[in-house]
Amino acid sequence: MHVVDLQGISKKFRIPSARRDTLREHVFGLFNPRRFEDLWVLRDIRFTVRKGETFGIMGRNGCGKSTLLKIIAGIYRPDGGSLDVRAPLTPILGLGLGWNQELTARDNLLLTGTAMGMSLKELGEQFDDIIAFAELERFVDLQLKFYSSGMSARLAYSIAFRAVREILLLDEVFAVGDGAFTQRCQDRYTELHKSGHTLLLVSHNPETIAKHCQRGVLIDGGRVAFEGDSEGVAKAYERLVGGGEPSDGKPRTEGEAAG
Repeated sequence: MHVVDLQGISKKFRIPSARRDTLREHVFGLFNPRRFEDLWVLRDIRFTVRKGETFGIMGRNGCGKSTLLKIIAGIYRPDGGSLDVRAPLTPILGLGLGWNQELTARDNLLLTGTAMGMSLKELGEQFDDIIAFAELERFVDLQLKFYSSGMSARLAYSIAFRAVREILLLDEVFAVGDGAFTQRCQDRYTELHKSGHTLLLVSHNPETIAKHCQRGVLIDGGRVAFEGDSEGVAKAYERLVGGGEPSDGKPRTEGEAAG
């Protein structure tokens, strides 16, 4: 059974065709309407994710991976194609955005947890575990404006890992924190997979995709350049960043790439 189905997903952004860097350019630009051009970030993305599957998404910076996750999460609307998500999902993307820096970690945890669908009872029962997972017991009543970026990220991921619905979207989750925190994230990821959750993971690390995913896709130039098992996707990514042939927009399978 498919719980995520993308058919021909395309996305564009409108960008100014000419920059205005100086005050003079901005002033005289008032009398000349700014022209825009369409930048296509994604083109004809097609794949499906099965219930209970771990699915990896790889690609170089700027290829459209994060934009794709935001479309699946419902943050962006596609400009073409169709998307069918058949189960509730939790996106772990851009965590910490919208937090109140003047409030303590305790208050932000309660606000963020409820926004992600957890009840106050659930938050009360899991509060200590969330804080312990992030290793922030000593700093729970400290205002967030005094947190380092690493501390904020650990808190955000810790909350999100507890607010999991049936589908979980993760963007570079294993690139946050030290080795001990990364291992806890990996253990939690494995635990969620074993309990039947569907997981979509974006990562630049071929080893992470090969180890934690079953299948996946490689995005290059906004298109699916390769689709197959996770080891095949990891190898295709290594070939790409190692100077392999660029994508011609035609998805390849493991056998076609090897040939």
